[in-house]
Amino acid sequence: MSSNSTTEIITNSAEETFEIAYTLAESVAASTVFLLEGDLGAGKTVFAKGLAAGLDIDPAEVSSPTFTLVNQYDGRLRLYHLDLYRLSGGVEELQALGLDEMLDDPKGVVVIEWPDRLGNLSIPNARRIAISDLGGDRRKVKIQS
Repeated sequence: MSSNSTTEIITNSAEETFEIAYTLAESVAASTVFLLEGDLGAGKTVFAKGLAAGLDIDPAEVSSPTFTLVNQYDGRLRLYHLDLYRLSGGVEELQALGLDEMLDDPKGVVVIEWPDRLGNLSIPNARRIAISDLGGDRRKVKIQS
């Protein structure tokens, strides 16, 4: 039986949010899935940039895939960055994106923004990251693993 733990961290800048993700990615294993939750502007893409940097990917290359839906980057591991905001949550849409192949990539790490659009699709052992805007540059980052 797996144990679930939750860590909450308050950050005072985008740089601190980036650093949390960077630290997580330094020790991340292939086939890890991160589900990033948070309102528009909460810092999900900043977090994704930090994960990329921790995987030896230039964070300047990382942008939100709002219109492309999926961006792929190669580093120590392959990073798939998905933004499901524009999807309605149908299984057909997810299959068309190639989500199954991304999840099965033995050298891949998958980051999914707006995981509520997955509908009833369950991703076992995914790490849920919830980012809340506390005003100004302050954020609450809640990490469930």
